[in-house]
Parts: sequence; C-alpha cells; structure tokens
Amino acid sequence: MTSPILPSEPVETVVLWDPLLRVFHWALAISVAAAWGLGRFGPDQMTLHFWFGYAVIGLLAFRVLWGLFGPRRARFSSFIYGPRAVLAYLRKMGARKPSYWPGHNPMGGLFVIGLLAVLLAQVATGLIADPEDYINAGPLAGLVGTDTARTALGLHDILGNLLAAMVLLHVAVIYFYRLWKHEDLIRPMLTGRKAVLKKG
Repeated sequence: MTSPILPSEPVETVVLWDPLLRVFHWALAISVAAAWGLGRFGPDQMTLHFWFGYAVIGLLAFRVLWGLFGPRRARFSSFIYGPRAVLAYLRKMGARKPSYWPGHNPMGGLFVIGLLAVLLAQVATGLIADPEDYINAGPLAGLVGTDTARTALGLHDILGNLLAAMVLLHVAVIYFYRLWKHEDLIRPMLTGRKAVLKKG
C-alpha cells in the first residue's frame, strides 16, 4: 500500500455533498444497475424493469430540480465549465497528487451532464418503445406510431450499451483517482465531507 501524499498547499475538510444528493447518487446507481440487468437478462416479462425505470425518472426529476434550486455545490452552475477550463484540468489530471477540488471538477462536471443526458434519453425511449410482443410495450407507446416505437426500441438498446460503458468509465476513473492520485472519491459521497484547498 502506498503512503498518502502530503499536500503542498493548505487543505481543509468541508461538508461538500448534502444528504439528499448522496441518497440520490446511491439510489440512482442501484436503480440503473437493476433496470439494466433486468433488461439484459430477464425475466421475459419486464414489470420490474419498468418499475426501476420509473424510479430513475423520479430520481432524474429530483436531480434537475436540485441542480436548479438545491445547495450551491449541487447546482449545475457550480460544475458547468467552458472548454478552456475543461482542457486546463485535463492537462493536469495525470499529476500524481490529489486535486482537492471543491465539488465536481471540470471533467467530472462534464461527465455528470453527459450521464444525465443519456439517462433522460434512455427513459424517454423506454416510455415509447414497443417490441410488439404484446407484453413489454412502454406505457406511452400507444401515443406514437409503430415506426417511432420500433426506432425507440433500437435506440433504447443502443443507449443501454452506452450507459454501461459510461458506468464502467466512472468506476475506472474512481480507481484512477484512488490509486494514482491518492484521492478517495467514494468516502465523500458516503459522508458528505471532503478535503479541499483552503481559501485565502
């Protein structure tokens, strides 16, 4: 086991993630994993898949509201950065030291927005998808034409693969930060507290 790298700049431990955001994070992880697994591996009647999908819809609705009106660090405005900031952070990302970033860093913020967009598209296509098996049609499939419903089904499958790839990337980055940068990103999402650079 490698020893932690001592910070060259003063840091402090602050409360970063509020309780509702932390509950949302883990509830979303469970709901997405369950919906994806049930969609891929059955059972053939996807009632449970649908219910976990509805849970994802509810959680996404909460996250959008929290991103607009929640605590400062939960708001989209706190982690949406321009291309210059993203590239500047990316250039320093390989440094073998913690970032002590106070919230989602520019790369993390970009990933969050991308993940939320894919999830929104995933649930939208699921609501209108129709495999024409008379069992597993989305609850809103009757509101669109057959061609649209079948296209939505294909997109739902593609987006599921993309979502799985994004989750694997997320886990890989967590391990990269833990093993290379000596920065634990899991504990703050459990306790809400994180070491950040001290202001002033």
